[in-house]
Amino acid sequence: MATTLTVFFVVLFLALIGQGYCKCTLADVKIIQTQTGKTVENKPEWKATVKNDCICTQSDLKLSCDGFQTVEAIDSSLMAKTGAECLINGGQPVASSSNLSFNYAWDTSFPFKPLSSQINCS
Repeated sequence: MATTLTVFFVVLFLALIGQGYCKCTLADVKIIQTQTGKTVENKPEWKATVKNDCICTQSDLKLSCDGFQTVEAIDSSLMAKTGAECLINGGQPVASSSNLSFNYAWDTSFPFKPLSSQINCS
């Protein structure tokens, strides 16, 4: 019985270490948008800032962007639209408490929402 209990606690300990005590979710990804005050082709420019409030990095971060439009080119290494999804930072990790920003121009701000990510805790 003592051996079984010891094995159980070792497995539990290793599982917690493997996750790095990470309790991060997509809710830790925040998208903050503000108008820059500039216009591009008579449309207001918006600055979208993606912030990772998780203590772990998040890679392969995808936002919903079905219907997203812009008249301003966006660096595809920052945000690349494929169908209804937008890949952030080229899929590379977005570090804890870091901000990644891109600008776009359209009549209104777009309601970006996190779809998925790979949480990387160590």
